Amino acid sequence: MRVEEQIVVEAPARRVWDVVTDPANYQDFMAGITRWETQGEVDRGLGARYAMRMEVGSAEVGGLIEVVEFDEPRDMAWTSVTGLDQRGRWRLRERERGRTVVSLRVSYQAPGGLLATLADRASAPLVRRNLRDSLANLKRDLEDGGEALPAGGGPDPLELVSDGIHAARVLVGAGLVHPVRPDRLIRAGLDVARWGPTPAAGYAASADRYPGALAIIDERGALTFDQVHRRTNALAHALSDAGVLEGDGIAIMCRNHRGFCEATIAASKLGANALFLNTAFAGPQLTEVVRREKPKAIVYDQEFAELLTEAGRRRKRFVAWQEDEEDAADPTLEDLIAAGDPNDAVPPDDPGKVVILTSGTTGTPKGASRGQPGVGAAVSILAKIPLRARSRVHIAAPLFHAWGMAHFQLGLLLSSTLVLRRKFDPEETLAAIASHGVECCPMVPVMLQRILALPEEVRRRYDTTSLHTVPVSGSALPGDLAEHFMDEFGDVLYNLYGSTEVAWAAIASPEDLREAPGTSGAPPRGTMLKILDDGDREVPRGEAGRIFVGNEMLFEGYTGGGGETTVDGLMATGDLGRLDERGRLFVEGRSDEMIVSGGENVYPQEVEDLLSRHERIEEAAVIGVEDEDWGQRLEAFVVARGKLSEKEVLAYVKDNLARYKVPRRVELIDELPRNQTGKVLKRELAERS
Repeated sequence: MRVEEQIVVEAPARRVWDVVTDPANYQDFMAGITRWETQGEVDRGLGARYAMRMEVGSAEVGGLIEVVEFDEPRDMAWTSVTGLDQRGRWRLRERERGRTVVSLRVSYQAPGGLLATLADRASAPLVRRNLRDSLANLKRDLEDGGEALPAGGGPDPLELVSDGIHAARVLVGAGLVHPVRPDRLIRAGLDVARWGPTPAAGYAASADRYPGALAIIDERGALTFDQVHRRTNALAHALSDAGVLEGDGIAIMCRNHRGFCEATIAASKLGANALFLNTAFAGPQLTEVVRREKPKAIVYDQEFAELLTEAGRRRKRFVAWQEDEEDAADPTLEDLIAAGDPNDAVPPDDPGKVVILTSGTTGTPKGASRGQPGVGAAVSILAKIPLRARSRVHIAAPLFHAWGMAHFQLGLLLSSTLVLRRKFDPEETLAAIASHGVECCPMVPVMLQRILALPEEVRRRYDTTSLHTVPVSGSALPGDLAEHFMDEFGDVLYNLYGSTEVAWAAIASPEDLREAPGTSGAPPRGTMLKILDDGDREVPRGEAGRIFVGNEMLFEGYTGGGGETTVDGLMATGDLGRLDERGRLFVEGRSDEMIVSGGENVYPQEVEDLLSRHERIEEAAVIGVEDEDWGQRLEAFVVARGKLSEKEVLAYVKDNLARYKVPRRVELIDELPRNQTGKVLKRELAERS
């Protein structure tokens, strides 16, 4: 079990470092710690050993630990020598104005198979609360010397019971609790205990419980859970034989098909870090990202071979999808699977990380690193979006994107049958839903738009009545688009707002989308969302400000260094928004897109939403441009349905919005430049203005 918490302390990193590396301080500020005593002559630094004990509920656990990393004033890590199998890490990153982001991570695993696994899951909230209280104590001590929380005070038992009951209800409601042969249940529990919450565990446990059930359906056919488990065992062994080892990086540049999934699972079984490359990147972007991230190997679809010519130099290369019958220039995954040992791999000491790239819409894509999500992360989503175990899920969103990856990871827990198509096509998506009885289809908003743009007679050819959830994310969902889609396909739409850095922040149900078009919904349980002004103060409901989020899936920082602004443990999403009287979020746009026109703040998204409601406008994007008289003004790019003039568009905006929100110019274009997740590439529009 891995638990991590984070807080921002108004103190330089060196000052924080002096406190957290001094063993004499631990019983003062570490909640739950009953013993932390130096063993031997070294009291701090590499090789220092401590006898430690921690209260977890009524139990006391611990043992002898040793410091194995001491990089001052940034990282201190320890691992167990005797007693409870555990690892811990302090991570300090100094930010602007002498602030320090402080992360405390503890990983532990009790021996004993299924019962121990269940005990670990039950203890996680207790450990998490201890970590939170410890960081709060540290913050008080360093900032104002205030009185700390009592060490070992522990969490509120009633709150823990409430959280446990809530989680149980959600998991039961998702169909995860039902009769299973005891031997299969025990094997699945042992696999989860061995692998932790990783893709390796997900497919191993599903192979134990549902060996003959379908796991993946793609254009090459179908694979059962048992087949995927054995194939990825073989792939992990073959990659290891080829020199890809625990801790190495594997870049994956694949479309939505079995090769993407199997490469990801095999990386997890190796303990390698999976780096997901955007299939729409150009060659120079790929080269820059790969040079920065330094993966040892690249798994790619044959169609991207030329793009990866420079990026792939002096790296191991493997082809995931071969499109023609000619021999591939590099070994294929099928070659590796055929040659590999299908027996179980040995679990790595440390589960690999997942690195998802930002979209790069405003510059060079950054790598956002995060650990593997736990059950709590799934509970937060499942409590708001009614996904069911053993459903057929057509992931139309790209798997390399955070939204597609989220549903791949949810599918691990739910033992979902994944229906995959390499490229999105609106009619083929409807055909896949109809032919496979798809119940859930995660998409991005532009995909809804393209489906609705199909002629009505085409849409009517396909029976989509099996579809009961369409979760969308990745870009703004206009209110009229949501209503139009639900009028056509039923109230099945769920809108999630988040980012690569914070994962999820808010989720809107169909009821929310009907009652408050354009809303991103409210934060799920376990997530805190605040709207702050430029002075980091919370603003009243209805007022716009910067969106800050806290949950258990905040990213660990950019792989190239740096991170997002944090305030009291909450991380900035980079967007501006407001909350209505019911606590529902409305996103106004990117904070770096807000313009000041004639002394007034203008949010382009407000104008974009208005334009999208015009009966003869298909879609629109608005940017800020320099203006001699106003400082800045707006410029609109409009894709029209039929005949439409610039004069008509300007008159429409004047009739509905204040004068300073009227664009200086409107350009009618054939289509907006977008990336694969539907985000408009505004830098390309700016180059045209």
